[in-house]
Amino acid sequence: MPLVNFSNLDFDQVKESIKDYLRANSNFTDYDFEGSNLTTIIDTLAYNTYITSYNANMVSNEVFIDSATLRENVVSLARNIGYVPRSRKSAVAKITFEVDVSNTSAVTVTLNAGAVTTSRSTGVNRTRNFIFSIPNDITVPVNSDGRAVFSEIEIYEGTYVNQTFTVDSNNPTQKFILPNSGIDTDLISVIVRDTAGSTVSRKFDMFESLFDVTKNTRAFFLQEISQERYELLFGDGIFGVKLENSNFVEASYITCNGAEANNISNFNFIGSLTSNNGATVSSGVSIITTDVTSGGGKAIESVESVKKYAPQIYASQNRAVTAADYEALIPQVYPEAESVSAFGGEDLSPPQFGKVFVSIKPFNGVFLSSAIKQNLQQEIKKYSVAGIRAEIIDLKYLYVEADCETYYNTNQAPSPSFVQSVVLQNITNYANSSDLNQFGARFKYSKFQKIVDSSHESVCSNITTIQMRRDLTAKLNQFAEYELCFGNQFYVKNHGHSAVFQGNLLGYNIRSTGFTVSGISGVVYIGDKPTGNLDKGTLFLFKLNSPTEPIIVKQNIGIIDYKKGELKLNPINIISTVVNRNSPLIEVSVNPLSNDVIGLQDLFLQLDVNNTTVDVVADNISSGNDISGTNYIVSSSYGVNKLVRGTPIVTGSVDAVQTTSTTTSSTTPGVTPSTPSTPGGTPYSMPSSSPSSSGGGSGY
Repeated sequence: MPLVNFSNLDFDQVKESIKDYLRANSNFTDYDFEGSNLTTIIDTLAYNTYITSYNANMVSNEVFIDSATLRENVVSLARNIGYVPRSRKSAVAKITFEVDVSNTSAVTVTLNAGAVTTSRSTGVNRTRNFIFSIPNDITVPVNSDGRAVFSEIEIYEGTYVNQTFTVDSNNPTQKFILPNSGIDTDLISVIVRDTAGSTVSRKFDMFESLFDVTKNTRAFFLQEISQERYELLFGDGIFGVKLENSNFVEASYITCNGAEANNISNFNFIGSLTSNNGATVSSGVSIITTDVTSGGGKAIESVESVKKYAPQIYASQNRAVTAADYEALIPQVYPEAESVSAFGGEDLSPPQFGKVFVSIKPFNGVFLSSAIKQNLQQEIKKYSVAGIRAEIIDLKYLYVEADCETYYNTNQAPSPSFVQSVVLQNITNYANSSDLNQFGARFKYSKFQKIVDSSHESVCSNITTIQMRRDLTAKLNQFAEYELCFGNQFYVKNHGHSAVFQGNLLGYNIRSTGFTVSGISGVVYIGDKPTGNLDKGTLFLFKLNSPTEPIIVKQNIGIIDYKKGELKLNPINIISTVVNRNSPLIEVSVNPLSNDVIGLQDLFLQLDVNNTTVDVVADNISSGNDISGTNYIVSSSYGVNKLVRGTPIVTGSVDAVQTTSTTTSSTTPGVTPSTPSTPGGTPYSMPSSSPSSSGGGSGY
């Protein structure tokens, strides 16, 4: 008998293995398996073998956290190494309203825990109603006008639930399971009474580890079980207070819908109010004012995230030594972190030993506030080891802009605008994908072109040019030096040729928007000129006598390193900028040496759709209108040689230039401000106020 190949898991392969096994028997050497009833028995055996193999394979996969697919199994394996996945997060809003109790003798008014408002969210396909609640009572005094003002109170999307348990010491398998799914664990409150009728209660606090937990600590722990539910765990008398028989446990929490309730601003009051004398207040509530629109709602931590962070947290052992340790611990300390980048000071140039730099992109907003950074700094100290100091820095945005010439078959599309809209939609989807919008992300040029080509059957090809952009925040009316780091090598055009090569100026590899400086009238721009072996160069200021004719007005204002992808401006007094998005900005763009752009270290990579262009060109060859290609339109693969960003501002000769306005809140007359590419138009580089400091971004 031949040896059976036990690696065959496919049904047909198993079936053939059985046939081969039988053919080895002389009685079945020339047997017609397909023409006999024996084929039914073989099919049954193969089917049974296939099912058994599949189940065995699934069981084996679910044993290991990196191969497990079912959430219950992944969570269970993570629990074994002390990792609790992040729960669903409730959307939070801030509201203000008044209650008129002038016709009563009330001294205080209490907004009771539970439902406070209702709201409606209208989506693309449906309209949903949401309830916003508070987890604890809020009491405010009544002022001299007989009004109680509830100012900027935080309300949480979801339903307020109160769950009770009675401890039964005679039941060794008793579990305290919260039966609802979608719980925001940050809002869980647990109190314990001696008995159900006792009026004295003890508050228990949630702990994530056994650190600082003694036998007298009133602690409870959480663990996720099936279907997004949670189980309460209490101490055993050694680590944490042990519950006694007949103790009455009361757990209150809010079940929410996560991100679905974000961006809600209209609220209707449905809350419960009582005065200090216990009377119900049923009237006199003013119209609700929304101070902060709802936000911060998030889904439960995904399986992929658990599989990524659980081993890292276990490896760090609650200690922050390496940069990877910080990247693993930050999401646990600060759940609002969307993406985290940490790198050692030894990787900088010049190196800064003994430091770890941490950059965080929050889910909501663009930057961390100073208060949040200070709190995080204190939390990180609990995990840091001696000799290593963590420093939280503002993230820096690196934008990728694409100019896409899209060729299409006119016979397969209704109109050029249709093709353009389809291509733009696919580009937008890619811009919002996980490939980008994070630290360490990479813009994949070949993938981008494939996305464009596959947008519609009419698209024949595309020629796309790429440029990088960073935004420099100007510090007006004072001398400051600036640094912009792109983290990617620059492309140096026309190198090895004379000052003017084939009609193009040597240098001028970077392009900036306009601004004014002290001592020079008119709008100026930043230009560059390579020196030596073309690895480095100098920066200068120039004005435009025409869109293609620059006039250099000041030399040696800084240096540029084409290989490292960074530029530094010497101390300069900027008076105003053409671009102003809540702050004065100078946009600086350059073509990368490689079309694959990487978000290095503290650079947060984004594809700027607002500054991405799609031009649709009829492919006359594919369309059959010009089979010979005589009149075929050819697009350049190198982009247009522009000297500046935006609309060129021509100021004429140096002597004829008029001084522009120094107002910081307006742009230059006649120039349309750029469209903001990030929410709120937040600045992206932090300048130095003194010539001796390093300024905007970190070197690489």
